[in-house]
Amino acid sequence: MRNAEVIRQWSVLRELEASRRGTIDGLAQKMAVTTRTIRRDLEALQTAGFPIYDEQVDGKRFWKLDTRPFKGLGDTGFTLSELCALYFSRTVLECLAGTPFQHDLANAFAKFEAILTPRMRQFLDRLPAILQAKGEPKKRRGGKLDDTIARLIDATLRQRQATMRYHSFSSNRTKEYLIEPYRLLYAQGGLYLFAYVPEYTQMRTFAVERIDRLSLLETTFEPTQELALELWAHSLGIGMSEGPPQPVEVEFDARIAPYIREREWHASQRVSERPDGGLRLTLEVCIDPALRSWILGFGALARVVAPADLADDIAAELERARAAYPEVR
Repeated sequence: MRNAEVIRQWSVLRELEASRRGTIDGLAQKMAVTTRTIRRDLEALQTAGFPIYDEQVDGKRFWKLDTRPFKGLGDTGFTLSELCALYFSRTVLECLAGTPFQHDLANAFAKFEAILTPRMRQFLDRLPAILQAKGEPKKRRGGKLDDTIARLIDATLRQRQATMRYHSFSSNRTKEYLIEPYRLLYAQGGLYLFAYVPEYTQMRTFAVERIDRLSLLETTFEPTQELALELWAHSLGIGMSEGPPQPVEVEFDARIAPYIREREWHASQRVSERPDGGLRLTLEVCIDPALRSWILGFGALARVVAPADLADDIAAELERARAAYPEVR
């Protein structure tokens, strides 16, 4: 009930700013509540410090939002509701906490908050209780990571080649690389570097926290548009596409079908319904660890139809998982 009240008052504020003025009856009709409720909402917004006032025009009483106290908004280009929405969005951006961008985000929001009065901030601080974002588990950070990220950003912006010493989990070894950095991506609680490796003549994905040493070179490179477009285009994960995309068909049990049906897993997906209420999902993607992990995550509710070698791999992995529980009957 309390959440609905906050959302409605936020809607009233936006309506007054957008329409320049409104009547009690008009606002009540738009919000589908009584005029008494709208009066209470207007009083609550006034108490919160929003400059709302009423005036009579041709014998009719209108309510308006005076934006003159927010002359600082003219410098930012934001309307009052846009500024409040950004302040509200902190709950979503907080999932970046612990990244090198956390300090910059805090500074940006401090500037927004300087335009709002304390009472307004108190009112807006109630909004995150309605919409929240759950961040992913964050990767542990070493003391030198911020410096590595700063140099990677510099290398990417200035298109400078770099050498790095990197530890790979897949090969369990540390190796020196000459790289051409294309992009940094924050995902799954960590930062990932997408870089072209001339030695392999292909793009590679690197977890930034596993870079032991990074040195920027004076030599530059010219980014290739075709390579940039390939970044994770045919993968369900954040890794580089491994091999050419191919049709992958997975059948889902009726119990999980609604969940599968309501999401777009990949731009190439096609859905065909099954008589038993299940569905078949066809994707044009590469066969990589992200795809295998995604399928395995559905357990017995998903079955790979094609290609046959992927079906064999998934079945074998499920059997190995079953063997890990010898005491379960």
